[in-house]
Amino acid sequence: MMVLLTGASGFIGNRFLALLQERQVPTAILLRPAASRRLLAGSPPHGEVRVGALGDSTSLDRALEGVTHVVHCAGKTKALRAAEFHEVNATGTQNLVEAVGRRGSQISRFVYLSSLAACGPAVASAPAREDAPPSPVSDYGRSKLAAEQVIARLCPVPYVILRPGGVYGPGDRDFLQLFRTVRAHLVPTFAGGRQPLSLVCVDDLAALAMHCLTTAAGAGRVYHVAHPAVVTAGELAHEVARQMGSWTIPVPLPKAVLGATAAAQDLISRWTGKPGILSRERCRELGAAGWVCDTSRLRQELGWE
Repeated sequence: MMVLLTGASGFIGNRFLALLQERQVPTAILLRPAASRRLLAGSPPHGEVRVGALGDSTSLDRALEGVTHVVHCAGKTKALRAAEFHEVNATGTQNLVEAVGRRGSQISRFVYLSSLAACGPAVASAPAREDAPPSPVSDYGRSKLAAEQVIARLCPVPYVILRPGGVYGPGDRDFLQLFRTVRAHLVPTFAGGRQPLSLVCVDDLAALAMHCLTTAAGAGRVYHVAHPAVVTAGELAHEVARQMGSWTIPVPLPKAVLGATAAAQDLISRWTGKPGILSRERCRELGAAGWVCDTSRLRQELGWE
């Protein structure tokens, strides 16, 4: 068994790489020439860096030499334009799938890390299900859905698509912002902090991805991945404050204020050429009624919780 891992320099990919290294699984790491190697420093010698990019078919062919399993974690989560999301998340995935096809029977499994954003918002009383018509609300979500559709249409080997809810854990820089504001004794709240969320620890997600690599079950299926308990954004912030021993002051952010802040951030991002964490696109997700998914398919078909 030899695994090609994309996105190893990112949050989820790096935690999955750590699990592969822990289990001494030979691994080829697809890394863009300009990608940071900060998170790869100190990794045990079971991984081989293969420089390439999802937009370079020749480098993908080289990266797949000797590979038997593929885990595709790479993706763009912040961008200035919708086309950038699509270029990496959808077209890049198609390039990788086509490269896998050129390997014939060499590849036996393809695991794709998608997102709950691909299916769209849902609340606890009507959680998102894998067989429901998807309705993403952001360009990011639409690009991840397009990638899923490419895999379903073109992938010539058994594949599994994982749609995690909000992913947290060591190395995450998005939830880190919440920890920083709590440490500063402030808790920005949207809609009174009542937005319900399905969350998953990154190490649980990595363990599931490994399980999907090594079992024949689940081929051709999409799975929502999260802890079965639903928490609100307010409950999450309260627990972070409790764990940190920090008193906090709630700071309500009306939609108008949030929208104006996001619009200003978009202008700054266009000027600097660097997308920020908050954008009008991101506001569509922050303002959703909830991000809750049903995980019964995962439990029933893979026996995983």
